[in-house]
Amino acid sequence: MSRALHVYFSLQSPWAYIGHATLQGLAAKHGLDIRYRPVALSQVFPESGGLPLAKRHPLRQRYRIVELQRWREKRGMDFHLRPQFWPFDPATGDRIVCAMTLAGVDSQKFIAAAFAGAFERQLDLADRHVLARLLDEAGYGSEWLERGEGGESELCYQRNLALALEAGVFGSPSYVLDGEVFWGQDRLELLDDALTSGRKPFSADA
Repeated sequence: MSRALHVYFSLQSPWAYIGHATLQGLAAKHGLDIRYRPVALSQVFPESGGLPLAKRHPLRQRYRIVELQRWREKRGMDFHLRPQFWPFDPATGDRIVCAMTLAGVDSQKFIAAAFAGAFERQLDLADRHVLARLLDEAGYGSEWLERGEGGESELCYQRNLALALEAGVFGSPSYVLDGEVFWGQDRLELLDDALTSGRKPFSADA
C-alpha cells in the first residue's frame, strides 16, 4: 500500500525546486503517494516567526547564496542564483497546482516546468501568459490557468495554509510523513532513511 507524503511548498521556493527531482526519485523508490499542498509563504512566515528574505540579516542573505551554490553542485543542476524575475508573486501558479489536486490530476510535470521556468529560464511566473505557455509545454493545456484563478482553488490554497500550520510547517519545502515534518530539501536523505527503515515517526513529545 502506498504511503502518503504531504509536500508543503511554493513555486517561489528555490529549495523546493532543488529537491524536486530527488523527491521524484524517492517516490519511485518507495511507491509514495505524493500530495502537493502549495502554501503562501507570505502568510506562513508571520504565523511561524519566519522572515522573508529581504528582511533577513545581510549575513544570512550572503550565506544563502553560498548554500545555493553548494546544492547546485551537489544535485548536479544548472540554475541562476539570482533569477531575473525572482521574487515573483507565486499565487496563481500555486493555485494551478491546487486546481489540479482538486481535479485528481497529477501536477508533477507542471511543477517541474514551472520550477525550470523560474530558476533556469528566468521567466516571470507572475505573468499569466508565461503560465499558460508552461502549461501547454508540459502537456496540460492553458485552460488550467482559468481553473487556478477560480474560487475553489483559492479556498484550497487557504485550506493548505491552515493544514500546514496545524502540521507544524514553517517553511518550504516541508515533507510530512505520518505527522513527522522534514523541513528543507537537505532533509530528503533523512526522509529516505525513515522510509527505508519503516520506523515510527519521531516527535517533539518523546
